[in-house]
Amino acid sequence: MTLTELITGVENHEKTLSVFNADAEAVDAVRERFHDRNLTVRAERTESGRPRSFVVLSTGGEDEEESFVTAASLDDVLGDGDPTDPGFDEASYRPILDHLDETMFTSYDTRQMVAASREIEDRAWRLGKGSLHAGFQYLSILEDQMDVYERLASKDHLDVHAYAYPDQESVPDHDTDLTIHVERSTEIEDSWFVAYDGGGVDVNKCALLAEERESRAFYGFWTYDPDTVDWIIDYLERTYGLVASR
Repeated sequence: MTLTELITGVENHEKTLSVFNADAEAVDAVRERFHDRNLTVRAERTESGRPRSFVVLSTGGEDEEESFVTAASLDDVLGDGDPTDPGFDEASYRPILDHLDETMFTSYDTRQMVAASREIEDRAWRLGKGSLHAGFQYLSILEDQMDVYERLASKDHLDVHAYAYPDQESVPDHDTDLTIHVERSTEIEDSWFVAYDGGGVDVNKCALLAEERESRAFYGFWTYDPDTVDWIIDYLERTYGLVASR
């Protein structure tokens, strides 16, 4: 399995968010809140009309049996905050987002991808240990981010790896322990990823993985699942071994 195949597998794993006993305006608000996720939002009613305004998340699409995942009040889902932002704070929509782990987002632009990446980079910086792997698509993009990654690599117990396709002759200069993997690979050219092993602690593991399908429009997912994070990092270590000299 490749990074692209992993993204496709997540994309094909459909989830449905059913909004019960709510008016059309509230259902539309939920649909708008999750508009850039690969998630079906539908309106439902119980026979009694009770309890009022709640949502149910389930897995399974038209061709497979649905399976209950979690439920939450509509107020929780429509609370303050941006649920498309993979932050690490405990926001009011967290009960649903905890279970939207590995649900696809669609058409993220560069600004959104940078913001999502920063969340994972910040976790690695704060914990200051373990390994961080980041794919920049091109060396020229990595060069623009060298200040951030030299700072991360300055952490004594944080092993930082950067992956990029050579669209320029020279590798960015640096005087840290940053390891740069130069790869003439379509997968590296098309993929944007940041994966952190949490310093070996499962609860701290996280990753962002996406591919560019249209010009600067990215499709992918973020995950806090330790097995998925471990797989991504293991795949990168097994597949891409060319290290640029400083």
